[in-house]
Amino acid sequence: MATEFETKERGNDIIAGKNPVTEAIKSGREIDRLLIAHGMNEGWAAPLIAKCASRGILIKEVSPSKLDYLTGGANHQGIAVMIATQKYYEVSDILAYAEEKGEKPFIIICDEIEDPHNLGAIIRTAEAAGVHGIIIPKRRSASLNVTVAKSASGALEYMRVARVTNIANEIEKLKEQGIWVFGADMDGEDYGRTDFDIPVAIVIGNEGKGIGRLVASKCDGIVSLPMFGKINSLNASVAAGILMYAVVKSRK
Repeated sequence: MATEFETKERGNDIIAGKNPVTEAIKSGREIDRLLIAHGMNEGWAAPLIAKCASRGILIKEVSPSKLDYLTGGANHQGIAVMIATQKYYEVSDILAYAEEKGEKPFIIICDEIEDPHNLGAIIRTAEAAGVHGIIIPKRRSASLNVTVAKSASGALEYMRVARVTNIANEIEKLKEQGIWVFGADMDGEDYGRTDFDIPVAIVIGNEGKGIGRLVASKCDGIVSLPMFGKINSLNASVAAGILMYAVVKSRK
């Protein structure tokens, strides 16, 4: 008999098994992704896959052994869902919040931040710095799991995080609404020379690769942090924190 199995040790809340997954989807819970064992995309699983697809939930095929590992050996029956610890917002919610506060939009865009500790740290600093919201991609990104929530130290409860299909397209939409977008990368202008007292979004890139080429090409400008030591980069969350408070300083 299938039972609900939730794990936090692996960084996510996971519900496994046909009946528990069916009820989780039916209840409208915030689901990060549906995990299906190879070959399980037909029969009773097909309607569940269709419902997730209609809600824009990421669907990923994995090996049965991977599901065994993720569910701690529970009777998963070839299906499981990862549950978000916090609901996702729309980008329009972030902009509406800025308008409600009578402030120029201040947004952080995370371009494939994969380490949940980094994402959590960024969320924590963003909340302290008065950021109106954070945008992350649906794929190749840490999601709002338990590790992120723990690293954010409570800030996730107050931060609007929107998840979008395409970061580059979202940047274009933000620019159409009068928001200036700056990417953080090594080969840019000294951030100290930029006046951030404008509607602004700051793009923070992947821990190893930085900002994607297409995303960088969509930015209005690229800003850099001066480096005086022997290393040429900072941790993504540290760089994000410095830039967030540069915006705060510009707006005082």
